[in-house]
Amino acid sequence: MAEYLKTGWPQRVERQQEVIDTVSRILSEVEREGLPAIRRWSVQLDGWDPQSFVVPADEIKAAVVDEELAEQLEFARSQVEGFARAQRATMTDLEIETMPGVVLGHRHVPIAKVGSYSPGGRYPLIASSIMTVTVPKVAGVDTVVAVAPPRDGRGIYGPQLFTMNLAGADVIVCLGGVQAFAALAFGVEEVEPVDLVVGAGNAYVAEAKRQLFGRVGIDLLAGPTEVAVIADESADPRLVAADLLGQAEHGFNSPALLITTSQDFGTAVIAEVERWLAGDWPTVEVAGGAWREHGTVVVCSSREEVVEISDSYAPEHLEIQTSQDDWYAEHLRNYGSLFIGPEATVAFSDKSIGTNHVLPTGRAGRYTGGLWVGKFLKTVTYQRLTTDGARTIAPSTAAIADAELMFGHALTARLRME
Repeated sequence: MAEYLKTGWPQRVERQQEVIDTVSRILSEVEREGLPAIRRWSVQLDGWDPQSFVVPADEIKAAVVDEELAEQLEFARSQVEGFARAQRATMTDLEIETMPGVVLGHRHVPIAKVGSYSPGGRYPLIASSIMTVTVPKVAGVDTVVAVAPPRDGRGIYGPQLFTMNLAGADVIVCLGGVQAFAALAFGVEEVEPVDLVVGAGNAYVAEAKRQLFGRVGIDLLAGPTEVAVIADESADPRLVAADLLGQAEHGFNSPALLITTSQDFGTAVIAEVERWLAGDWPTVEVAGGAWREHGTVVVCSSREEVVEISDSYAPEHLEIQTSQDDWYAEHLRNYGSLFIGPEATVAFSDKSIGTNHVLPTGRAGRYTGGLWVGKFLKTVTYQRLTTDGARTIAPSTAAIADAELMFGHALTARLRME
């Protein structure tokens, strides 16, 4: 029976009516009024009222970073691009003759226009542009519209703007939050509406994506970021504590979970977390607040119980630091992305290793994976028949259609039998 040394992982967060109503109002006004509504909400929420929300080419060109950062950003971009290209290579078109005269197939067709949102807020997430611009371009998307909020009333944060351009954005727009997603869905200035929107954000952004789904496609509905670590006595408690706090710095509502088979190890990690927070942890206010409210430590009686507990949480990021890493990797089922071994920290994936950091939260790992190159491709089927092939298929089609009282369907099948 599992024992909780510390509890805090939140239950499912309920949608707040104020958020729902505010998002609905903004989206409705933008759909009805267009640019004037976008401008009004941009001024009200961000104090941002430029001549044009579309960032001009000369401003994009003027966005520079120091040489070292530029090299590291290019390294990260190349890793993400390389992995996306390898993933794309696994997705082959198919054509098969299932019986004489009946040919079936599928093709992977890129989405035409994608909107990529990179959050600002407490942290201007530069890496998000790499994840959500580079990957659709690898997929073959014609137009990627990159969007980010203004920072300090001076437009997009310089390194963020530089990275959007580096990643291959076709158009860059400076807008934040709900009004940004409204602009992507309904169009703004010369930018036409997109077909799919991707990218993380706060509760208002998540609600905007929820309400826009259907008009446009979305990647997923992401909540506060999550980290879980499965570790035993073979792991370094100080390193595990650091990995828990590292992800917790995202926000006060970011849960961190340790699952272990050793009570002594669980107690040691709790002590190491407190040492980090009392010492030189760089984001102590946020990470400490998140740990106090949403940190959880579970002690399990067996490795099978560890898997059961972990799969029930379905964490966004799941690290394994045990003497039996391969066994756990084989048996775990529900997670956004898996980090195997003590050297595989979440931060690598968040920034530059090549896998995508847009991942399912709130137990969505039970039924979906994260963003990847396949999300930007539509797998569409086709059929090609000869006369003999049609005569082979028609009788079953007509019989089923008759049984369903769909006599028009039956008629179109029988016409192929003549």
